[in-house]
Amino acid sequence: MQVAERALFLWNNEHIVGLIAQNRNVTLPIIFEALERNIQSHWNQAVHGLTVNVRKMFLEMDADLFEECQRQLAEREARSREVEEQRELTWKKLADAAAQKGEDDMVTA
Repeated sequence: MQVAERALFLWNNEHIVGLIAQNRNVTLPIIFEALERNIQSHWNQAVHGLTVNVRKMFLEMDADLFEECQRQLAEREARSREVEEQRELTWKKLADAAAQKGEDDMVTA
C-alpha cells in the first residue's frame, strides 16, 4: 500500500482528528495545497477518495478557515502564473534581441 494512502488512513482515527481539530489553524494551511493537488491529479483512486474525505472534514470543521486557505492558494497560483508569464516575456525579448543582433551582423558583413 502506498505511503500517501496509509497517511490518509490516519484521518480515520478519532484521536488524530481531535488533535488536528484543536490545531486546525496551523494544520490546514500547511496541508491545503497538497490536498487540492491530490484531488486534482492523483492517479490512485483510493488516495483521491481519502483526500476528498479529509478535505470535506476540514470544510465542515471550519468553513471560514477553509475558504481563507482557498483564497491564499488562488493568490499564490496567480502570482506564480504572473512570474511565469514574465519569465517567458523576458526570454522572448532575449531571443528577439539575439535574432536582431544576428541580422545586424549579417548586414554589416
